[in-house]
Amino acid sequence: MALYSAAAAVLEGLERGDGGIKSLVYNSRFPHVRQLYALVSETLRYSPVLEKLLAGAALLQAEKKLPPQLAKVLVYDLLFGKGLKCGGRWKALARRHRARLEAELARLKVQQKVSRNEDLLAPVQAGSPGASQVPRYVRVNTLKTCVDDVIDFFKRQGYSYLGKAANVEELRALSGKKFLLDLHLPELLVFPPQTDFHDNLLYTSGHIILQDKASCLPAFLLSPAAGSHVIDACAAPGNKTSHLAAILKNKGQIFAFDVDTKRLATMNTMLMRAGVTSFQLAQQDFLTVDPGDPKYSKVTHILLDPSCSGSGMVNRLPREEAAPSAERLQALAGFQRKALGHALRFPALRRLVYSTCSLHREENEDVVQAVLQEQGSAFRLVEAFPSWPYRGVAAFPGAECCLRASPADTLTQGFFVAVLEPCGDEAAAPSLLPTAAEEHPELSEGTAPGATPKKRKRKKQRVE
Repeated sequence: MALYSAAAAVLEGLERGDGGIKSLVYNSRFPHVRQLYALVSETLRYSPVLEKLLAGAALLQAEKKLPPQLAKVLVYDLLFGKGLKCGGRWKALARRHRARLEAELARLKVQQKVSRNEDLLAPVQAGSPGASQVPRYVRVNTLKTCVDDVIDFFKRQGYSYLGKAANVEELRALSGKKFLLDLHLPELLVFPPQTDFHDNLLYTSGHIILQDKASCLPAFLLSPAAGSHVIDACAAPGNKTSHLAAILKNKGQIFAFDVDTKRLATMNTMLMRAGVTSFQLAQQDFLTVDPGDPKYSKVTHILLDPSCSGSGMVNRLPREEAAPSAERLQALAGFQRKALGHALRFPALRRLVYSTCSLHREENEDVVQAVLQEQGSAFRLVEAFPSWPYRGVAAFPGAECCLRASPADTLTQGFFVAVLEPCGDEAAAPSLLPTAAEEHPELSEGTAPGATPKKRKRKKQRVE
């Protein structure tokens, strides 16, 4: 039964947007990760079919105490896998409904005029962007090491380093054991899709973080100076928090909030492994945090990455499930507007980054527009990463200041990022709010395409 409980927990984490499949599987502490990964992947692959079977057999209505994700896992192994490997009440429950489920499966095959289980799956459209096309991005954790040392380590493991990428097409052409330095982010290495580093020493020791490029943008664009006080409003699973800590050089303070105890515990483990020291975790809904609390009087930067539909995450849920209902979008957007408006109430705020892993305008440009209208002339949008080629949907004047990312255009997960600052000359002072070019001069237009950034000073801690 432990296998099915672990698989259900991973599916629930995917649904909440806690991370990708591999990260959730490897962080589950289940002893047989390959078995768990296979079960989760296959359950996801059959998810649309499983939902039809569960609905047709009215299983969840008949068994009200059966969690939906656990039901999917059990029914998958019962009908499409190698048979149930558990005992106890859940096995008895599945067997009790087996005849009805098999009848629904037969009816579904007749309805779709197919004879094999595999034929029930929706065909993958040729050329459609998906997880198989997105490279493996590796963020070097500068709290423990530096880019040059990590590159040297991978070279010793037989990888060929091709230098800094000049364009997205070079990332697309990666294959075998070749890797590049990303063309936009200075501490991001790029490997071919499906490259697995979960068992690599650099990953298990916290020297590298497996994080999609688009997910690195929020902390990179927030760019707090070392010593700043920062809020990570919806922090789990913690990759952005560790990225903020690296930018801060562990100087200053990060206040990280999440309402789920288990996610906070996992996050705490991950942050400790990454060498993050200046942080405070709180099991608290960010909307209940008092902006007037003296504890947060020095908070100048806020990263707000609230719950969203997750429609941009190609490696989480089947594409068929990436289209939430209008009611669901409305509810999510309502929460997002509240969270953004609340974040703008912190009195010392100098810069805020709002991001989602959603493709829907309702959760992105429409949320930003609504909150800016509520704020009057108090805040403004800042042009985020001017050299980034794909901008916000022109929903209102200024939306082009926002940026978007997608598998097809940027070879990343789907993402949206907006940068907000208080209006006024003082708020715009470059000394307080460094731009990406000021903070990272190697990204300036004067850098020759394909050039390797200047050598960084090697840190004392080195992985041999």
